[in-house]
Amino acid sequence: MRRVAFCPPGPCSTFGRIFHGVLLDEKDPTKEKQVFVKTVKDHASEVQVTMMLTESCKLRGLHHRNLLPISHVCTEDGEKPMVLLPFVAWGNLKLFLRQCKLAEANNPQAVSQQDLVYMAVQIACGMSYLSRREVIHKDLAARNCVIDDNMQVKITDNALARDLFPMDYHCLGDNENRPVRWMALESLLNNDFSSASDVWAFGVTLWELMTLGQTPYVDIDPFEMSAYLKDGYRIAQPINCPDELFAVMACCWALDPEERPKFQQLVQCLTKFHAALGAYV
Repeated sequence: MRRVAFCPPGPCSTFGRIFHGVLLDEKDPTKEKQVFVKTVKDHASEVQVTMMLTESCKLRGLHHRNLLPISHVCTEDGEKPMVLLPFVAWGNLKLFLRQCKLAEANNPQAVSQQDLVYMAVQIACGMSYLSRREVIHKDLAARNCVIDDNMQVKITDNALARDLFPMDYHCLGDNENRPVRWMALESLLNNDFSSASDVWAFGVTLWELMTLGQTPYVDIDPFEMSAYLKDGYRIAQPINCPDELFAVMACCWALDPEERPKFQQLVQCLTKFHAALGAYV
């Protein structure tokens, strides 16, 4: 039998709460595993509970070095449901990038361009695996990745990030919060999601990497995003971002989903670019 010991609570949202916990094995107290624990607040509705569990189970049963699926779901009668994910030392990728941005003033080499491209390669590898398994993520972003102290990046669902970054989600009048600034045009207009719309979001995630966690389209009203994209506008090339790398991003943002690259193509392209950067180090 296993139980969870909670550390002090972390971020809190409208109906969710995140903890750092320890998964204990009562038969063998020496077997302890650090975990992230997501549960609901006391006033959460049945709909909100169902939403949390549905979102959390998207990656369950999938195994890849660049994925972080949930490890346990606890739904005992009379108890709040809990979703457990493996604990990752450095934690959320978006927070890590922003910490690097703050450290840049004192240490310009806090994270190198080669490191950032390596992160992008790993995310592309994880997404290529999901694409082959015909799994659509629908919410790929730096906030939905975690990084450890070996610079290993793993993709998660939005079970944690929706609470950490509520301002990244907007309701456009249908009572559902969406990551509007990361969504492809067909997703915004027709709620049409596919591996190609995940590729669009990957392009935005790559932009986040190269800007060390800045918010895309920060000056655009979420309600105007679809018109803005339809008119051909996109986020600008980040400072110090090589033209070749920005060209990869731009390909991901083609209006026609068929014209966007496949994830395996992105893996190959970024791997070559990463190797080229290494040749100059």
